[in-house]
Amino acid sequence: MTKTVSLFDDEFLKKLEYLSILSKRLFAGQFKAERRAMRRGTGLEFADYRQYVAGDDFRHLDWKAYLRLNRLILRLFEEEEDLPIYMFLDSSQSMTYGDPTKFDYGRRVAAALCYIGLSNLDRVNVIPYADKVRGELRPQRGKGRIFRVFRFLEEIATGGQTDARESFKTYCTETRRRGLAVVISDFFDVSGFQTGLDILRHFKHDIFVVHIASHEDVEPQLKGELVLVDSENNVSREVTVTPSLLASYKAEYNRFCTDIESYCSKYQLGYVRTVTDFPFEELVLKVFRQGRFLK
Repeated sequence: MTKTVSLFDDEFLKKLEYLSILSKRLFAGQFKAERRAMRRGTGLEFADYRQYVAGDDFRHLDWKAYLRLNRLILRLFEEEEDLPIYMFLDSSQSMTYGDPTKFDYGRRVAAALCYIGLSNLDRVNVIPYADKVRGELRPQRGKGRIFRVFRFLEEIATGGQTDARESFKTYCTETRRRGLAVVISDFFDVSGFQTGLDILRHFKHDIFVVHIASHEDVEPQLKGELVLVDSENNVSREVTVTPSLLASYKAEYNRFCTDIESYCSKYQLGYVRTVTDFPFEELVLKVFRQGRFLK
């Protein structure tokens, strides 16, 4: 179990506000801070005209058009609709490695993305998972709810084996609106990284993948005769770590990362990869630049 750490201090909050302001400045010309519904309604932004029919709200008639055309024309407006954001955070045992740990780094990224979503009046859910869904912070809306998000993230326990497919299937088969599913993980899953993402695609969510690695994952500092133990299933193996074995491992790990990125590219999913000493605020800006989180 991961002990509670002070991840979300005043300095962290300042960085979140900076990200919130910067995102709106940088992307105001490219993305809208709020999502728009695909239907026409009675919101604030003009969208189109159509012929008036009995039962329509006469307050939206265009009387100037009536004087010109002698026809009743209704002004249509685009409705604003909050977007459900499902923040899936891997809390399995393998996430406890690194300095800082992958889990602590993931919690900071999750908090930052939640803050942006809350600032944009989207509804944010946080779902830790490992072999199953480990709990849920039910939908939060409004920037003031970020402190509930902090508390929830700080109290998540880590441990167990990763089974994204079972976790996502259990969660998504309940009645859920389609939304943005952000998956924050190292993707060490015995069933393969594809199986969980396939479930989210099946349920028609827009998906953004945040792939977190520790330096130990990328370039392990090992040598000699060792007994390596899988942190999630406790399977052990005796190995002799040689330069050629390390080179083979690095090549295999690079293939693993490339396979995840290629999968995301194939299905047009958002994707960023990072190591745990990369500034989280810069990673969040990389997420924004892909145009998936802000539209």
